Formats: sequence, structure tokens, C-alpha cells
Amino acid sequence: MIDLRRLSALCRKELRQIVRDPSSILIAFVLPVLLLFIFGYGINLDANRVRLGLFCQDSGAEAQTFVAALRASPYIELHQATSRPVLDAQLRAGEIRGMVVIDNRFSALVRQGNGAAALQVLADGAEPNTANFIASYVSGVWQVWLAGRQRDQGLATMPTVTLLPRYWFNPSTVSRNYLVPGSISVIMTIIGALLTSLVVAREWERGTMEALLATPVRRSELLLAKILPYYLLGMTAMVMCVVVATGLMGVPLRGSLVALFVVTTLFLGSALGLGLFLSTVMRNQFVAAQAALTAAFLPATMLSGFVFEIGSMPLPVQAVTYLIPARYFVSALQTLFQAGTLVSVLWGNVVFLLVSALFWLGMTAAKTPRRLDGK
Repeated sequence: MIDLRRLSALCRKELRQIVRDPSSILIAFVLPVLLLFIFGYGINLDANRVRLGLFCQDSGAEAQTFVAALRASPYIELHQATSRPVLDAQLRAGEIRGMVVIDNRFSALVRQGNGAAALQVLADGAEPNTANFIASYVSGVWQVWLAGRQRDQGLATMPTVTLLPRYWFNPSTVSRNYLVPGSISVIMTIIGALLTSLVVAREWERGTMEALLATPVRRSELLLAKILPYYLLGMTAMVMCVVVATGLMGVPLRGSLVALFVVTTLFLGSALGLGLFLSTVMRNQFVAAQAALTAAFLPATMLSGFVFEIGSMPLPVQAVTYLIPARYFVSALQTLFQAGTLVSVLWGNVVFLLVSALFWLGMTAAKTPRRLDGK
């Protein structure tokens, strides 16, 4: 049985330590907002405007109208040069991401109408995504220019099939709406593991653990007193992240707040349990904090699907990702923010987060001593 008076006294003791320790306040209230701004504004997978070089050897009307179409594109920042070597040097230096070369026979071949007119498009393959964007943007401008030329000549025909693309869940196709929910999971992983990785180790370093073990406090009461105050801090940090994401960054939250609360609670059980386990085992604040960052931050960033697509990873690495709680938290947050409360997607994530929380809290309980000899 848990003595509520002892538990309340221990919780008050932890809260006083939190208030007196500036690092806990910094981790819980300043670090989440700072990291969210870094992730939200510093990471961008969109190539809204690419720097493209142009070398046009043709002064004909057709070539000039195509150049005008390139300049009119909102996705292309055109840099025209008078020679090909200049563009080659700019491409090697990274000043431009690609180039378009128009031959001096372009206008004449277009007027012949036999399909022999061609453009040369070169892209920097060091960044494959940007290279694909360049090819798509130039191809789109080419298609728009051809359609406009046909209309001017009275050759416009109604297409047999009209494609109207529609993007579900993220209709604006802004990468921030995808990255911010994932970044929140990484932030909560760091905060949860860091907050509790110091608490037990701090007791051992200050010599107060011996005093606690000399009291009638039970193991369950000790663990709850170490978890509940930091759970409240973690939930406060989550609220701050959601407010900043939706209020300042404009990321929509389409899911239920109740579902968000449940998912966050289960994930904090895993993160806080992991940090508390490391603090209990290592008994040194510096070592426990380093271990928490390594065990929490790196897997949450690299193996959760937040930035890198899990399906493109090697199969052995994909198998490892199934053991990372952040993978399921990322999936749940992205579903709640972008799609809504989809129970068919969320229930599997909730089940694994529950199992993970029970595992880490159970491991912590098993390693928490009730005697000075460590038993």
C-alpha cells in the first residue's frame, strides 16, 4: 500500500528541489521553445526557389519568350550568363544549383515544328532532391510555354484527361507541418530523459539517498515521488510546444486534445522511465546525463522517421526502429496534427508506448535499492 502522506511529502521535496535548481527550469521551459524554433525554422525540406543559371545563345522570339517564362516562375531564381564556362564555375562553386542551355538553333527548330528543338538542363546531383526539383520546375515551365504557344497559334485542343492533384492531410505541402510534430517528439524525448537522469544520481552524490533509505519510505513511493513532479514538467513543456507550433508557426492540430494527452502521457512514461533507470544505475549526474542524451536523442532523431524515411533504411536498421518509442510517438503526433484522431493508426502506437512505459518503469523499480547494500 502507498502512504499518501509520505508520497505527498516526497513530492513536495522534489518540487522544492526543482524550484531551487535552475537547470530543471531551463530544461523544462526554455529548452523546448528554443529547440522548436530551431527545428521549425532551421530545417526546411522545401525548395521553393532554386538558383538556376541560364546560357541563351539564341536571340529569336521563341527563345526569348521561353526565357521570359523561366523568369516568371515563382520557383526559379534565374541567373543569366554570357558564356558556358561562367555557369560551369558557378555550379562547381555552389552558387547555382543547375543551368539551362539554349542552343542558337532553338527558335528555328521550334518554327519547323518537327519536334527537333531541345533544351539542355544540368543539375547539381550532390543534392538529389534539389536536382529532381530543378528537373520538375523546368519541365513544368516547358509545358506551360508549349501550351501558351499553341493557344497563340490557335492550335489549342481540349485535353482528353484533366489531372487535378489534391494533397490530403497537408494540402499546402509545407514541410514545416510535417517536421514540427516530429521535432516535438525529439524535444520531449530529450526533456523527459534529461529531467529524470539527474534526480537519483543527485541524491547519491549529495548523500541524501542514505537518509531516504533510512526512512520507512517504500520503493513504490520513492519512484512515484521521482516521476510525478517531472511528469507535470514534461506535460507543461508539451503544452508550450503545442501552443508555439499552432499559435506562432501556424501548424494545424486536427486531432483530439484528449488523444494528444493520452499519447504524450504514455510516451513520457517511457522517456522518464529511461532517464530514471540510467540515473539509478549510474549514480553520477554527468555520466547519467550523457547516457540519456545518447540513448534518447540519437535514436529519436535518426531512427524515428522524423527526418529519414524508415522504409528506405536497410532491413536490419528497420528492425531496430521497432524498439524505439520515438518512432511510435512521431507517427502518433503527425497523425494527430495533420490527419486527425484516426483510431486505426493510433491504437498500435498507443499499445507499444504503453508496453515501453511499463518496461522502463519496471526496470527502474527492479534496480531501485531499499538498502544501502543495493538490494
